[in-house]
Amino acid sequence: MTNSLLIGPDALPALANWLRQPAVSQVFVLADATTARQCYPLLKPHLPETHHVIEIPAGEEYKTLSSCECVWNSLTEHRADRFAVLVNLGGGVVTDLGGFSAAVYKRGIRFAQVPTTLLAQVDASIGGKTGIDFRHFKNQLGVFQEPAAVFIDPQFLATLDPRQLKSGYAEVVKHWLIADAAAFNEQRHQGLFVEDWTPVIRESVAAKQQVVAADPLESGPRKVLNFGHTVGHALESYLLALAGREILHGEAVAAGMVCESWISAQRGLLTDTELDRIETFLFSVFDKIQFVSLEADAIAELALQDKKNAGSTINCTLLQGIGNAIFDQPVTVAEIAAALRYYHRL
Repeated sequence: MTNSLLIGPDALPALANWLRQPAVSQVFVLADATTARQCYPLLKPHLPETHHVIEIPAGEEYKTLSSCECVWNSLTEHRADRFAVLVNLGGGVVTDLGGFSAAVYKRGIRFAQVPTTLLAQVDASIGGKTGIDFRHFKNQLGVFQEPAAVFIDPQFLATLDPRQLKSGYAEVVKHWLIADAAAFNEQRHQGLFVEDWTPVIRESVAAKQQVVAADPLESGPRKVLNFGHTVGHALESYLLALAGREILHGEAVAAGMVCESWISAQRGLLTDTELDRIETFLFSVFDKIQFVSLEADAIAELALQDKKNAGSTINCTLLQGIGNAIFDQPVTVAEIAAALRYYHRL
């Protein structure tokens, strides 16, 4: 597990102290064009006077090997050794890509996550998954590598537009649906009205950490965290390949949770009442993703590339009641296509 994790307004001062370790030879900050402009000024006072900023373009379409080369070129040009630290300042794209880049540079240098989106704070920066997209497939290349530290400051959420905040909220809802029925039943009457995000982030991080601790390399129970992602990643990958139709990760996961809840209900694992509660809540927060019914089969085919699969078997996480996820449930391309058509009709 991560050596150091701090959530709250003291996170950035703690980062400053952490970077003063004698074993830190150089400090590099990876940011995208957006976080370099909006978040770096908040971080800079807590960094050593001498540090190097590496900037990549913003957006999922830049979560590629080419962006990794930008990171590796900068580290190499500045003669970064194995005692250098890479601070990843950004959302899931930056934390995933930065972690992957650090994990393979000189066979691994330490990296710290400073997540700036809700999605990264409750999900992407926690658990040691790193990776990049390849040929439009989500996280097709990657390694498990725990960050040396994670510093989560909710003040960064003020830099987000409502759409980005909603995207991260999908992962919070996912944690409720797979492990906390009481929280879901309480929160579904409130929706996205949060004044203080710190308790929400702490609870969501704790839920994920508990699952990850039992299965760090995703050989079994950790797969419950993929609820909504089998269909969601297929939908996200399909639209990512089409210029002008890209969607945010959390938006895709929200749609995926509707589809996978429907499959659960079709198998008698969820009641119609539970399915209706899930759908009603998700559509109260998230706009419906637009695609035509004829695209359902092509989207479903992309699920054959999912990392959780065993050979040609698509392994999905389903709900056996709200708050209880079950993993490694074989589903067919036809079932996924039917679920997408169901979603399209709603």
